[in-house]
Order: sequence, then structure tokens, then C-alpha cells
Amino acid sequence: MIVLGIESSCDETGIALYDSDRGLLAHTLHSQIELHAQYGGVVPELASRDHIHRAIPLIEEVLKQAGIEKSAIGGVAYTAGPGLIGALLVGAAIGRSIAYGLGVPAIEIHHMEGHLLAPMLEEAQPEFPFVALLVSGGHTMLVDVQSVGEYEILGESLDDAAGEAFDKTAKMLGLGYPGGPILAKCAESGEQGIYKFPRPMTDRPGLDFSFSGLKTFTLNTWNRSDKSEQDRANVSLAFQDAVVDTLAIKCKRAMQQTGHDTLVLAGGVSANKGLREKLSQFAEEQGFKLFYPRPEFCTDNGAMIAYAGYLRMSRGGSNSEDLTFSATPRWPIDSGLKLA
Repeated sequence: MIVLGIESSCDETGIALYDSDRGLLAHTLHSQIELHAQYGGVVPELASRDHIHRAIPLIEEVLKQAGIEKSAIGGVAYTAGPGLIGALLVGAAIGRSIAYGLGVPAIEIHHMEGHLLAPMLEEAQPEFPFVALLVSGGHTMLVDVQSVGEYEILGESLDDAAGEAFDKTAKMLGLGYPGGPILAKCAESGEQGIYKFPRPMTDRPGLDFSFSGLKTFTLNTWNRSDKSEQDRANVSLAFQDAVVDTLAIKCKRAMQQTGHDTLVLAGGVSANKGLREKLSQFAEEQGFKLFYPRPEFCTDNGAMIAYAGYLRMSRGGSNSEDLTFSATPRWPIDSGLKLA
């Protein structure tokens, strides 16, 4: 079966084709960074309109890349949530319409489930069960993953997600948009030990996260600094180290709590070099296996949606061949995803 995947939850239009026999056939992505940069953040209405313009040409592009006709598509998977409601509805409407026109099933995919399963696109794949650390712009959570669709949230962010904290801190430091990658690049020039930031919520039991206080601490530190380029790099490094250490400490607790020996790192922030290095060191010291996707599959992409759609369809996941569709901007990953 060949599954067409459509991702349109926020500011990136991702399209891909996954074949149950040959694996990933083709994928392409359009980013709206330039569109939103002048506003310093994503403008939902503009994001929705851009998805409308981009989706069909990108679908035609992946079909050409794969060298197949649209009649070869055996199913359509699209992101139904969480995300921006308008952006989600664009992908849902296009996905359902294509499926109806071809007479094939369409299936709703949870955006974070797509990220969680993205490491399985690699040659070396994690085996169930495992702990997943999902870190993106809107979500930070630790999940006990027993199988496809069987998820238990162990801990999550109580305020800003790690990605949000990166972006907002970068804006405070005058680093531009999108802030996370720019701050990480700036941190590479920072000097260790100049500043020591707190590791929030690590001095108490539990697996929840909170980064809003760290963001405020960073702002106060920056306001007291000399605001030189070197100090900007020093503050960036101290902030990044605090986030990375906090995530690693919580991962260690989650591994101990569940007894699993495999940790999966996924989501946009999983591309951060400092985080990967820290968790790789942790895995080696503790004897755990660590898996994460290649950088192009860390951010939002159609490949993870196509693959998640294939897994769900092959395991008897619910699907429909009619024109009914919906989107769920707030959708907990531990509700309504378990396969029958």
C-alpha cells in the first residue's frame, strides 16, 4: 500500500509518499519562515492561506519524484490535530477530498504521534516499549509508549514548552526569528561557567516541566549584562544548558520509573546538538538505547504522517471513505488513539 501523508498543523506544508514494501518514496516540504519573519511569529490566517496555495503543487511534486500516478495511492493520512485550526482544516479538506476522489480510505493522524514514530523511518528502529521525549515548539512531554496508539503521558510542560522558551528567549536577546535554531547557533560561541542558571523543577519529585521562570531568569541576567555579542553568546549557552540538563534529568527519572531500556527523542527541538550530545552521553553511562530521527524529520514533515498513517491502516485503525472531516486543535496524545 502507498500512503500519501499531508502535514499542515502550523507553518510548514509537508507532503510524502510511503510504500509498505519499499519504504519512503518521496517527500517535500515548504516552510513559511520568510512569510512570518516580519511579524516575529506565526500569523494563523496567513499560515492557512499559504497551505491552500502550496499543498496541491507539493502533492504533484512528490508523485513526480516517486514516478507514480495518483491512482497508485492506496490511502491518505493527514494531520488532524493538535495545531492551528485553520491550517489543520486545509490539510483535512484536501486529504479527504483526494481520498474520496480516488475511492481509498483516509485517516486522521495526531501530530505528536507522527513525531513520536518518526525515528522508525530510520534503518535502525526502536522496539516497543520505550520512553519518548517529545520536544517541539508547542509541546514538551515524556510518554510511556507500549505500542502504536498505546500512550501514557508521564509528564508535560505546565507552561511554556521547551521550543517556546527557546523562541521567546531568542526574541528577548534580539536574535531574530525563528529563535530556537538561532539561539543554539549563538550558544556555540558562548563560554562555559560565566553564568549558572537554575534547572527548573528538578529539586522536587515528578516528571512535569516548567520553563517560564527560566525565561524570566534569563531576561533578568541579560538586562544586567553588558549586552556585548560575547555576553549574548554566554547567556544563550547558559540558557540552553539549563534546558538540556532539565530535560536529561527528567528523562533519567522516566527511565527509572518505567524500567524501559530505550529512549526516543523526537520533535523540532530534538535537532538541537546540545540535547543530542547530552542524552547520548546519558544513554551510554546508563546503558540505555537512544533513537532519534535525522534532522529533516525532526521538524514538521509529511513523511512522519504518511508513516503513521501506514502503521495505523495496517493495524486496523479506524478510517473512512466519505467526505466527513474535522480538526482538533487541542488533542491529548493519551486519548482516543488506542487501536481496537
